[in-house]
Amino acid sequence: MTVSDTGDGSARPPLFGPGSQFHELFDDPRWAPAMIRATVLEAAHPQIGAALIDNSTFVTHPWRRLRNTFLSLQRMFGADDQVRAKEAARLNRLHTRLRGRDANDRPYDATDPGVRAWVVATLFESAVTMCRMSGRPLPPSAVEQLYGEFRAYHAAFGDEAGQLPDSLPEFWSYYDRMVEEELENTEAMRIILYKLFDHLPAPPLLHGFPTLWALGRAVVGPAIGAITVASLPESFRRRAGLPELLGAGALMQGAYLTADLARFLPEGWLRAQNVADLLALSPGSDDPRARTVTALQERMRRAGALLRLVAPTSFPAAPAPPPSGRRSAEEFFRDVLDQTGDGYLTWPDLAAMARELCGRLDLDEPAETRLYDAFADWWRELQTALDTDGDGRVSAQEYAAAAPALAGPALIRTAEVLFDAADEDGNGRIDEAEYRALFRTAFHRDTAGDPETRTDTVYTRGAFVRDFLSFMSGRRLSTPYDPLLADA
Repeated sequence: MTVSDTGDGSARPPLFGPGSQFHELFDDPRWAPAMIRATVLEAAHPQIGAALIDNSTFVTHPWRRLRNTFLSLQRMFGADDQVRAKEAARLNRLHTRLRGRDANDRPYDATDPGVRAWVVATLFESAVTMCRMSGRPLPPSAVEQLYGEFRAYHAAFGDEAGQLPDSLPEFWSYYDRMVEEELENTEAMRIILYKLFDHLPAPPLLHGFPTLWALGRAVVGPAIGAITVASLPESFRRRAGLPELLGAGALMQGAYLTADLARFLPEGWLRAQNVADLLALSPGSDDPRARTVTALQERMRRAGALLRLVAPTSFPAAPAPPPSGRRSAEEFFRDVLDQTGDGYLTWPDLAAMARELCGRLDLDEPAETRLYDAFADWWRELQTALDTDGDGRVSAQEYAAAAPALAGPALIRTAEVLFDAADEDGNGRIDEAEYRALFRTAFHRDTAGDPETRTDTVYTRGAFVRDFLSFMSGRRLSTPYDPLLADA
């Protein structure tokens, strides 16, 4: 979007892309605590909190959610209007599928314009707050510009005007009213504040280092919770009964000041794109940075071994993978099938898989619908085969008792639809670029002895379907599907 004229001869900054206020803040390290704060304020809205509990993977796959959120913001606030329109349409389709009733039998609907306005409001308010808390508040003109950009972001979804107030003074009145009248001490908010960081899985790059991860999480987790609570509006803290620990206010100020000082690091060290790319790296990736990561992991293994010698009873060593290279049924249920982390297999779990696959492949509406429909058919097949007590969900025990029934005709159809979606040029084979788009890793396949698939540059339909079924029913480890569907 280009710079426009204000009518008085001066140039108006663009609403999106380079030159916009949001673009100036996009790589700011202060977003780390600010995004957690915004997420808590979102989750305190009863409709959003219910949707998160029922449908979100934020507990079991927080790093995936963070990466996807970053990518979506990048698309929406970038300079390309076509990319923005496509991403808005994708999010609208995603939100259409998120509706239901909460624990108090109140309806929730992710397409509710007021709900979506509150999400945008929390992002804007937390951006302003992060600057103020770090001792470098935005000047009034920059706040006005930033608010205009967030209003344009909200308008890109096609919601009717008026959900976000026209003027900044009206916004602050709206924000105060929402905090005072609408927000609640929801289950989703409590999980984010008090449980998420206690059980936060290691990011993919730290898999196999439970010693170092447990040590860091034990120190940082409680601090993040205390910082976030201290940063919330005081009136809401009192009404929700959120305890503020002694010294938490000073800790919060110190955290934002420290994050702000990171801007003096060499350019590119904390660039959001680089951080997201590192989170997305898969084992065996042909990304040049993977070699650096491998070397770093080796150093970390040595450090972990030293820590275990110093405190052998505090942090266990990484468990060795089973000799067979296979998960147990219980492990597969926990690591792959239960995407939402509630202990049961339900439709939202399979919908989360479909959502991740659609995002990886950047599918258009028809292809996305075909993939969702295939997963829906698979869910109906699973219910028929595994839901022995008829409660509409599959427990880990029900799954373990009848795991071979997982690979039925609907799962085969799901694999075929996924293959067609990944085969972008429709030539009946997945080439290296198409393979990388789905798995984000190099094309390494051992095809010796299989005349149908003996090639270094393609992946045939038959081989793809067999590998997908082997993963989903045979529970094999160390396949490209682990980073895709099992990793956090």
